[in-house]
Amino acid sequence: MVNAGNLGVGSPIFILPEGTLRNTGRDAQSRNIAAAKLISESVRTTLGPKGMDKMLIDSIGDITITNDGATILSEMEIEHPAAKMMVEVAKTQEDEVGDGTTTAVILTGELLKKAEGLLEQEIHPTMIVRGFRLAKDKALKIVDEASETISIEDTAMLEKIAMTAMTGKGSEAAKEPLAKLAVNAVKIVATKENGKIVVDKDNIKIEKKQGGSIDDTELIKGLVIDKEIVHANMPKHVKDAKIALLDCALEVKETETNAEIRITDPQQLQAFLDQETHMLKAMVKKVVDSGCNVVFCQKGIDDLAQHYLSKSGIMAARRVKKSDMEKLAKATGANIVSTLDELSKDDLGHAGVVEEQKIAGESMTFVRDCKDPKAVSILVRGGTEHVVDEAKRAMDDAVLGVIGAVEIGKVVYGGGSIEIELARKLREYAETVGGREQLAINAFAEAVEIIPRTLAESTGRDPIDILVDLRSQHDKGSITAGVDVINAKVADMKKNGVVEPLKIKTQAIKSASEAAEMILRIDDVITSKTPSMPSGPPGGMGGMGEDFGE
Repeated sequence: MVNAGNLGVGSPIFILPEGTLRNTGRDAQSRNIAAAKLISESVRTTLGPKGMDKMLIDSIGDITITNDGATILSEMEIEHPAAKMMVEVAKTQEDEVGDGTTTAVILTGELLKKAEGLLEQEIHPTMIVRGFRLAKDKALKIVDEASETISIEDTAMLEKIAMTAMTGKGSEAAKEPLAKLAVNAVKIVATKENGKIVVDKDNIKIEKKQGGSIDDTELIKGLVIDKEIVHANMPKHVKDAKIALLDCALEVKETETNAEIRITDPQQLQAFLDQETHMLKAMVKKVVDSGCNVVFCQKGIDDLAQHYLSKSGIMAARRVKKSDMEKLAKATGANIVSTLDELSKDDLGHAGVVEEQKIAGESMTFVRDCKDPKAVSILVRGGTEHVVDEAKRAMDDAVLGVIGAVEIGKVVYGGGSIEIELARKLREYAETVGGREQLAINAFAEAVEIIPRTLAESTGRDPIDILVDLRSQHDKGSITAGVDVINAKVADMKKNGVVEPLKIKTQAIKSASEAAEMILRIDDVITSKTPSMPSGPPGGMGGMGEDFGE
């Protein structure tokens, strides 16, 4: 791009290819902050029990209706790199805790908004970042001190946590029975390791099926598998089930090496087929001899093998997913067997009932009443596809909220009460720090108040009145005072039973401050020319980069 022949003094030197866009300094920062604020604003109205829903229509016309922050951001096709970081914040919150995604995203956006004000006062980004880090460390200590301990035996409190997680979701009408299911599921699969409660969320399988109503949602002490029984003559209901889990095919394998079988007369062909039948019979005999009456096979089952199994009164399902096989092993106590020669009655699992049921026109296999299951299923029902999708998301949040509470063993009260207390104590802390970092810590304290402010806005009353009332209550020592969104007033969240796991708050504070720090430290955005970009019409101005957005 540079003509070396006329390089004179003051000639521009191009180090980047033609079509590359570059934003530097304050311009880069303000663009990144603007993108992050836009993302934050897009989910802000979904917060709280009166949060609004978003309808998202993807490129092929599929509709999602939700107010779950992580779902909204993952469904939006976001291009801007700083905005993508906000999606990462929501994703981390979803993976780590399950709930509080909206909180984490709007907190990140508000931190950047307050930082923008400091940048305009000519405070260097590294000073703001240092202040934010001090505020984050102090904030984590403050919320930990304000938390209360909880044990897995505290069923009433755990149910309140599950209900708080579901509030504002579509399934709110049935939140009490659903909360009971979530708590029971967690209690069943919880294990103790080194004196700590450990719950693997993968051991609670949440399956959804359209039809019925949300009230028909049930907890199965065992597993629901989206498979039907393979043969019409097999029993559809087996009591006192002895279950074999096979990770091998009940079919005659082709040889792995290249082999050729030459048949010269019809009798040889018949002998060949007879031998195949004999092999399948022998396979089924091994299954029958083990004493099982139900078989779940990860691979295929030959038609002839199905026939012999049904004659022996054995129920069978094939091509069961690996993850379901592992859950079945945990639920029934069976061992997954990789070769039929090894199958014995010691490998069998047990369940009270295994049955095939038609749910919404589709057959599913239920493994119920396992003795001491370490994996369970929750079958979520709902009137329409969108209702059942949102009910499943609410159930996910509830289960993960309860897991977060029992694993850490600490809870805080919601409704913005912990955030107001946090802001109050951070302001006190800022005065002890001094310097320019003090301004950043105060900005962090103001940003945290976006949560109670948003809740106050959703009440329909003047949010400033509610916030002033909240602050005065906290100054008097009522640290559990928060926004009662339903009745549009300040109330004691402890009495109202608005409880959240401590993990939600600590993860949101960590993710939000780290993402805000990362975005603030960027002072140069270089957008390379994409190879797929058309070079423009012949003789035109192609490749000048006019199509690049931020």
